[in-house]
Amino acid sequence: MANYLIKRILMLVPLLLGITLITFTVIHLAPGEPVEMATAMSPKASAATRARLREFYGLDKPLHVQYGMWLSNLSRLDFGRSFAPDNRPVLDKIKERIPITISLNVIALILEFGLALPIGIMAAVHRDTLLDRAISVFVFVGFAVPTFWLALLCMYLFGVKLGWLPISGIHSLGSDQWSFFWRSADLARHLVLPVSIATFGSLAGLSRYMRSTMIEVLSQDYITTARAKGVRERVVIYRHALKNALLPVITLLGFSLPALIGGSVIFETIFSIPGMGQLFYQGVMARDYPLVMGILVIGACLTLIGNLLADLCYALADPRIRHGRG
Repeated sequence: MANYLIKRILMLVPLLLGITLITFTVIHLAPGEPVEMATAMSPKASAATRARLREFYGLDKPLHVQYGMWLSNLSRLDFGRSFAPDNRPVLDKIKERIPITISLNVIALILEFGLALPIGIMAAVHRDTLLDRAISVFVFVGFAVPTFWLALLCMYLFGVKLGWLPISGIHSLGSDQWSFFWRSADLARHLVLPVSIATFGSLAGLSRYMRSTMIEVLSQDYITTARAKGVRERVVIYRHALKNALLPVITLLGFSLPALIGGSVIFETIFSIPGMGQLFYQGVMARDYPLVMGILVIGACLTLIGNLLADLCYALADPRIRHGRG
C-alpha cells in the first residue's frame, strides 16, 4: 500500500505538467487575444500601439517560449501579473476571491451530502414503494431542470416578485455599519438562493448513486445472514450495510474537492458573487491568460489531490486495499 501511494504521488508531477501544457495551448488557440480585447473599443489604438502591448505581455514570442517562461515563473510560485488594466499579481487577485468561493461551496457540499445520503438510504430501504417512486420523481426532475434556468426563476420569484431574498452580491448596501449579528444575518440571506440552487443541482445524482450502491449491498449474502440471525433491521442497515455502501461515495467526495473553486462559475456570475468563479469568467472573456492559467492550475492541483485523498479514504474504509488484497 505504501509503495502504491508513493507511486501515485510521484505521478502527480508529470500529470500536472501535461495538464498545464494542454491548457496553455488551448487557451492561446482560442479566438481573440488580450491586446485585441483591450484595444477593440479604443479607436486611437494604432498598429504600433498593439505591437508594443504584445511585446509588453510577451505575446510576440513563440508559444513554446511563452510556456517555458510561464513554467519557470510557476516553479517559483509566481503566477505572473494580470493582463487587466490594474496589472495586479494574479496570486493577489485569487487570494481576495478564494475565501468566498470556498465558503459557499463547503456549505453547499455539506448540505448536499447531508441530504443526499439519507434520501438515497430511504429509497433503497423502501425499494419499489410509494416513497421510492416519489423520490425517483424528485431525482428525475433534478436531472432534467437546468440549474441556471432554475436560478433565474428563483431570483424572479423570491427576489423580484415576493421580495423575500436578495438576488445579487453577498452584502447589502451600508451593511458595513451594522452590528456583527445583523451583518451575519444579511450574509446568510444573500447565500440562501445560490447555496440552495448549488445543492439542488448535485442532490439528484448523488442520492440516486447512494440508492443504487445501498441496494447492491443489501442484496449481499452477509446481509441475508445477519437478518436470519435476528439482528435488528436498524443495525443491519446502519452498521453492516451502510459502511460498505459508502465506499463508492468516498470516491465522489474526493472528486468534489476541485468543485470547491471550479464548480461555481455559473452561480457566481448569475448572482454577482465576487468569488473565484466570477473572476475566472471575467478572465476568460478578457483573454487574461495569466489569470486563467492561475485558476486552472489551482483547479488541476485540487483535482489530483482529490483523487489521491479518495484513494486514501478508500483504503482506510476497506482493509483489503491496505493489505494489498483489493
